[in-house]
Amino acid sequence: MLASLSIKNYALINNLHVNFGEGFTIITGETGAGKSILLGALGLVLGKRADLSSLKDKDEKCVIEADFLIKKYNLADFFDENDLDFEKNTIIRREILPSGKSRAFINDTPVTLDILSSLGNRLIDIHSQHQTLQLTENDFQFQVIDAMAGNENLLEVYKTKFIEYQKVQSALKKLLDFQSEANKEYDYNSFLLKELREANLTDGMLEDLESKYEQLSNVEDIKEKISYSTQVLGEEQIGVLAALTELKNTLQKLSSYGNNYDEIFKRVNSVLIELDDTYGEIQQIEENLEANPGLLEEVNAKLQIIYNLQKKHNALDINELLKVKAELEEKVSVTENLDNDIQTKYAKLSKLENELKESALEIHQRRNKVIPLLKTSLENTLAELGMPNATFLIELTQTDTFFQNGRDKLTFLFSANKGTKYGEIRKVASGGELSRIMLSIKSLLAKYMNLPTIMFDEIDTGVSGEISNKMGEIMQQMSNKMQVFSITHLPQIAAKGTFHFKVYKEDEKDTTSTKIKQLTEDERIMELAEMLGGKNITDSALAHAKQLLN
Repeated sequence: MLASLSIKNYALINNLHVNFGEGFTIITGETGAGKSILLGALGLVLGKRADLSSLKDKDEKCVIEADFLIKKYNLADFFDENDLDFEKNTIIRREILPSGKSRAFINDTPVTLDILSSLGNRLIDIHSQHQTLQLTENDFQFQVIDAMAGNENLLEVYKTKFIEYQKVQSALKKLLDFQSEANKEYDYNSFLLKELREANLTDGMLEDLESKYEQLSNVEDIKEKISYSTQVLGEEQIGVLAALTELKNTLQKLSSYGNNYDEIFKRVNSVLIELDDTYGEIQQIEENLEANPGLLEEVNAKLQIIYNLQKKHNALDINELLKVKAELEEKVSVTENLDNDIQTKYAKLSKLENELKESALEIHQRRNKVIPLLKTSLENTLAELGMPNATFLIELTQTDTFFQNGRDKLTFLFSANKGTKYGEIRKVASGGELSRIMLSIKSLLAKYMNLPTIMFDEIDTGVSGEISNKMGEIMQQMSNKMQVFSITHLPQIAAKGTFHFKVYKEDEKDTTSTKIKQLTEDERIMELAEMLGGKNITDSALAHAKQLLN
């Protein structure tokens, strides 16, 4: 509920603070006194757009602050989602600076106007004779039926599955689109992959092949140099090994003369052993070395394949070719496995579709069950409000399409008089009729939902005394479950309020200011008497005012 409202430097208001209570609050005042200003300020704090014309003093900032008691509204999730501190007493503040900039705060945390507006819609429902568009909206009409049918939990389950259904549907479409594109590239990618696989590429392969190619293409030169090497090492007369063996034998005879001679002997002997081993390896190479034109051709062919692949894929080495091969394998694999993925998605979509159908059918059946009660309740209330011939035609048809709230198409038609055709409410109902229909619906909703604070702004315009008395009774009944405000010109409604506030203008030096005050019982009598008979209050008007209050 709205606990208090503070307004500073807005329109004709200098500085105003007012506290409100539970129940039914009446706001009255002469035309032009500033009731619309009060609503305008409240609208700003609830997230409406502002401009510099809102400032009374253009050099000072405008500050509007509203204190709400929100314990009953189940808004903790909203505060968590928007990273706000949840307080049972939540303070909303709006500031309009002389520069034209606007700032909004919820519990002293800066917020955007979208967040402020979203919260505001959950806190106050401001309804005037000209703001009946909601009544003609299909979503609102479903909201009324679902509240009566107790579909809240069913709709939550349905919406969760519907969101999942849309995600799977979207994922399936992406897979099908991808498959369409992938199939165009599949043959080419498969060909490229086949080439790379047939090359049997391994890390270091290119270096090995290039080394082999160099050996095979220079075999005669290698033979010549290897042969010379064996001669240098193994020739009996001048070979290095023979000379080194003779040197070793000589030094061995000296080794017993001291450690230094023995050390030299060992070093020469070590060199001899290593050189002899090297000689053996060179001999082995010489024995195995022969020209092999066939192998040379084979190595050259493999090299050409690798060079061509490098050029085709713009790769610097084997590693880059292996990366290309891995990427192609993934693309080809994805394309080959797409059918399985698509079938899996189709199966999941079918399962969700069946679950949604079951859920939507239960919602549909519960809606259908309460429609006669809705129709009767509205028609009875409207009869009490001076529309005895008003009737509704409410029909629910299941479609093949899933919507966010089920599969139903709703026809909500209205006729105000006998013999007139049914039509859409916005087309066939007058402004006064729309107001009474909305009041009837809101009063019905109050029995089934925990509605926010509601403010009726002169929806009683053009209504007769007896009907206004009934409208007042309906608002009074609603106030047993929620906070209700009524801005009214009718004493029959004003008399039914728990609290009564008067908006008035007061001249202060060279300026006029709008002010508001809560009326005492005696002041209420005078206000009602003035509303009944004008400025010249008569005894009969006073008596009538007292009678209304009693």
